[in-house]
Amino acid sequence: MSITSKIKAKLKRWATEVWYFLKSFTFWKNFVGIIAMFAIFLLLTSWWMRCYTNHGESLQVHDYIGMDLDDAMKKANDRSFSIVVNDSIYVEGKAPNMVISQNPNPLSRVKEKRKIYLTVTKQVAELMTLPSLYGGNDDYVSFQRKLKRIGVNSRIVGRRFSSKLEENTVLEVIFKGDTITEQLDSRYQVAKGSTIDFVVTERGGGKVPIPNLICQKYDGARFIVGNFNLNVGSIIEDATVTNKNNAYIWKQVPKYRKGGKLRIGEQIDLYLTQRKPDNCNPEDEDNIEVDPQGDTGADIDVDSGEEEDEDFE
Repeated sequence: MSITSKIKAKLKRWATEVWYFLKSFTFWKNFVGIIAMFAIFLLLTSWWMRCYTNHGESLQVHDYIGMDLDDAMKKANDRSFSIVVNDSIYVEGKAPNMVISQNPNPLSRVKEKRKIYLTVTKQVAELMTLPSLYGGNDDYVSFQRKLKRIGVNSRIVGRRFSSKLEENTVLEVIFKGDTITEQLDSRYQVAKGSTIDFVVTERGGGKVPIPNLICQKYDGARFIVGNFNLNVGSIIEDATVTNKNNAYIWKQVPKYRKGGKLRIGEQIDLYLTQRKPDNCNPEDEDNIEVDPQGDTGADIDVDSGEEEDEDFE
């Protein structure tokens, strides 16, 4: 028998053995068993993953803003959430341990046992050291910027005419009714969020236009007021306000009027509401002037006449 014939015979014999094995009960019993075990493994894995991740299940997050921390924790526990306080900030006029922001946002949907991160108010504010007034630091606008960086507010409460000093040179610094001008060089400290009063010089009544802040968000309005070298005065919130920075201005005092002006450093009181006022035009936020000395032609006036006194009454 030739070699080729022997190979063909072996292949035929091997194919026959494989065919009888595939037809055998033992093969099919083992094959079905493997398929069944694989299916059971997939089902158990899927069931475990659903239990571990709560697949398809979510809970709505409460609105904790404005609540006391203890009340917020009790309310969170009712929904199996855990509370984590990740920051605390002193806010003047607000009670301690009051929730002022949260993450995830109110009314969003999250998994069970999710951690809710809160920012609450402090009972005692941090003490901030006021910058020195001396060594060329007596310009009010520059001094105001330094105070803003450390979280201290400033406002002009008086002006005195001076023909020698530059406009808006600081003459007196006042805190809670006490003059502290001479104490600034001795690392004088005040609570963060405090307001420092200033008496500055004037040389003819520098004035800027009154910006129109109606329908602007509070955060943007503060930026605009600062660009006009003015100050934010009182902030009056109505009952709807939950997030001050995103609240809208519905009223300002003094009110905007074409041609109306204020002296540099004067204050504008802002009235806030959370919902955008109905009488706002879509283009209001785009057309607001943000620079009194820009291309709008609203230049700062410096004059010595008294005929414009009614502009800032």
